[in-house]
This record gives sequence, structure tokens and C-alpha cells, in this order.
Amino acid sequence: MSRPFKPSRIARRRLVSGVSWVLSGAAFLLVAVPLLDILYTVLKKGFSALSPTLFTEVTNGISGGLLNAITGTLVLVTGALVIAVPVGVLAGIHLSEFGRGAFGRAVRFLDDVLTGVPSIVLGYFSYVTLVIGVGWQFSVVAGSITLAMMVVPYIARFTEIAFSQVPNNLREAGYALGLREFTVITRIAMPLALPGILTGVLLAIAISLGETAPLIYTAGWSNFLWSGRLVHEPIGYLTYVIWSFINQPYRSAHALAFAAAFLVIVLVLLTNIAATWLLRRTRPARPAP
Repeated sequence: MSRPFKPSRIARRRLVSGVSWVLSGAAFLLVAVPLLDILYTVLKKGFSALSPTLFTEVTNGISGGLLNAITGTLVLVTGALVIAVPVGVLAGIHLSEFGRGAFGRAVRFLDDVLTGVPSIVLGYFSYVTLVIGVGWQFSVVAGSITLAMMVVPYIARFTEIAFSQVPNNLREAGYALGLREFTVITRIAMPLALPGILTGVLLAIAISLGETAPLIYTAGWSNFLWSGRLVHEPIGYLTYVIWSFINQPYRSAHALAFAAAFLVIVLVLLTNIAATWLLRRTRPARPAP
């Protein structure tokens, strides 16, 4: 038989619970208020700076539009995904289906290490090896490879988690029908794991959109539209406008910086919303009572 709570113990638990709620609320406000203030300032000033010329003209010094930066951002993110998605998905499939030995543990450890490496370190590494060592100079390829190195661990981890949530009895049913392992993975497990994989890809897009430091070392900056060259030509991107133009003592530069920040925040928010929606779809349904 359980012992009844004494009034003093009940009062003490209520006091502790109340203090905990107050501290939790204060901690939430410490995070939420600055974030909301930043979002309000950027959205307000960025929205007021929007104009048709932003999407039709290139940057001219500290004025003009953002067509070159918008195009360059899309090119760099697309290039990073072209490199990172195949590598990350294949790595995640291997870790989920075959990564139970020492090699799998080593890959997971390296994956965690790469996730924790600061982006500026990866940018400097790519600057030394790709921009200077290989001789590509500031270019699309150097920037895309650097972004791909950053996002591969996330795609691999989400892919592994998505495949691990596929019920084993479906795999066993496929083997019982005489299907090969490749067919079981691609025709049975892959369709069920696809929402989780896409969630990792969307997260990779959000990370790539918000990076500045590694691109300064690898992509450089250009006021001109991308000509289609992959090497020996710098390219513009939105985060450089935010980082550089906000420090200029000119109103036109500040307007471009806030407009670029507005576009980046909107793209990241839309990407995160899509990733959250897909992540909910990957959660296993609760059994009916």
C-alpha cells in the first residue's frame, strides 16, 4: 500500500513545480524575444526594401538589384545537392542495412565529427586545397563542394533513421518471395523511407542557404550574372550581401542587405516548414486502442 502524501510534501512539490515553470518561461522568453525582434526587424525593413529591380537587375557596387546574388545562391545550393545527395543517401543506406560492424561505427563517428566542424574551417580547408592547391580559384565548384561537405552528414543521418523505421517484416517478406537484396532496398524500403530522405535534403537546403563563411573562401563574390563556368570565375550569393553591405555607411547598401536577409529568411522558413511536415509523415502511426 502506498504511503499518503503529507500536506508539507504536497506544498513543497507545488512550490518546486511553480518555480520550475517560472524558470522555464523565463528561459523561453530569453530565447524567443531576441529571435522575434530579429525576425520583426528583418522582415519589416526587408519587405519595405523589396522592389521589381531586385529581381531584374544585378548589383552595381552598393546599389542596383540582387539578380546575380539570387541566381548564384540557387546555383551553389543546386551544385551542393548534386554532390551531397547521392553520397549522403548511399552512406545512410549502408549504415542502416550493413553498418553494424566496426566500419559502420567508424563512419558514424566521422559523421558526428564532420557535423561539429565549424563551417569556416571547412571553407579554409577548401581554399587551401581547391582554390589554391588545385587551382580552381574562386568558383562554383569550390563553393558547391564545400557546402556538400557540410550537409552530407545530415543527409546520411536522416537517411539512416528513415530506413531504420521501415518494418523488418516487410524486408523478410521480400526475401521470402525470392527478391534480391538490391530489389528489397530499392523497391520496398526506399519508397517508405523517401519522406525521411527528403526531410534530410530539405534540411541540407536550409543549411546551405544560410552559410557565408565557407563561401567567402571558395566562391568569392561577383557583381555579374553567372556565365555558366564552373571554375576560374567567382559568383554572387545572398549571404555575402548581408555580411558585407550592412557594414557600409549608405542607405542603398543597407536596403540591399535587408532585402537579401528577407529573402534568405523566407526561403529557410519555407524549407523548414516543408521538412517538419515531411518529418511528421515519417513517424510511425500509433496503434489503434
